[in-house]
Amino acid sequence: MSAVHTARARVAGLSRHRGPDSPDTLQARRDLRAVRLEEYISRTLATAPPLTDEQRERLASLFTPATSGGAAA
Repeated sequence: MSAVHTARARVAGLSRHRGPDSPDTLQARRDLRAVRLEEYISRTLATAPPLTDEQRERLASLFTPATSGGAAA
């Protein structure tokens, strides 16, 4: 079973037994989104040409929260 299927099954089970707004269900939904994003990024990088160091740094910066007021650039 893939990680997405496992995460989706966890969301379904928690939703059914603890409710859609339970903290555990909400965390499971976040986990599912993260797993889907990870798989998407992996598929995209597998078909893309190699990234330069600058491109890699720019993409990595998207995962770093802003340290001062305002949105990350």
